[in-house]
Amino acid sequence: MVRNVAAEMADLDPEDFHVLSGVEHGMRFSEWVNREKLPEFARLTEEEVDYRLDRMLDLEFLERKTIQYEGISLTFAGYDALALKSFAERDTVEGFGAPLGVGKESDVFEVQSFRPMALKFHREGYTNFREVHRGRDYTSEKEHTSWLYTARKAAEREYDALETLYPDVNVPRPVDQNRHAIVMEKMTGAELSKAQLEDDQASGVLDLILREVTAAYDAGYVHADISEYNVFVDEDGVTLFDWPQATPTDHENARELLDRDVGNILNYFQRKYPGSVPDPEVDAIADAVAGDSFESVMEF
Repeated sequence: MVRNVAAEMADLDPEDFHVLSGVEHGMRFSEWVNREKLPEFARLTEEEVDYRLDRMLDLEFLERKTIQYEGISLTFAGYDALALKSFAERDTVEGFGAPLGVGKESDVFEVQSFRPMALKFHREGYTNFREVHRGRDYTSEKEHTSWLYTARKAAEREYDALETLYPDVNVPRPVDQNRHAIVMEKMTGAELSKAQLEDDQASGVLDLILREVTAAYDAGYVHADISEYNVFVDEDGVTLFDWPQATPTDHENARELLDRDVGNILNYFQRKYPGSVPDPEVDAIADAVAGDSFESVMEF
């Protein structure tokens, strides 16, 4: 988990952000930015860059590596600070709260906006960049791709999907996006993997999930990563979240991804609630979802 940088934001000066932004600009061309280029990128004097650079390195907003030259790179803490500054300037975020969830590819915090919201920082590519770079189609064709680009594109893809799907599909309401971060509605209820359903509730919840998958398909998207870990359940129904791998339904692999989503969620219910849901053919349900004709898993 990357630390919460919100408490340090008040101590940063505009010139500190100039240096962070300058490094961000340089990382469009190289993973490590030549220190000699920073005055140009940050639009500061050599002396000012030296002072600000030391501050940012001490705060671990930047890191340094000596290769054929002195190279400087943003850390996720520094990237978080840039995104938070943009959200604050747009009055999207007014206060920062406790962590809501931590994963390999994202950190989620509660934030205060016009009401409590969730702020999601995408972390794709930072610790295992090469693997993510190969696996995500929005990075695979770029000759030079930094982890900043990978994380930002994941956030953009997820935000675009949420904007398209909400409110016709039960997804978190999107509020704002900047760089690798998204502000969205804070979900209520419990993650499906932690929910304790009665056997007679299981088939009903499964139906609700598959209906949302159907609605998303009808709106033009396959989730492409559905599991018990990205479905929330509460008394009002279900919410599907985590959409960075969302795939348009006209993509050549869309049907394969839909089959995988349907199979994943069916397998989960059959494992956890054996006997409470039928054992239908995945293809039959996927056909109903793709045809916008899914009604109930009990029909299969």
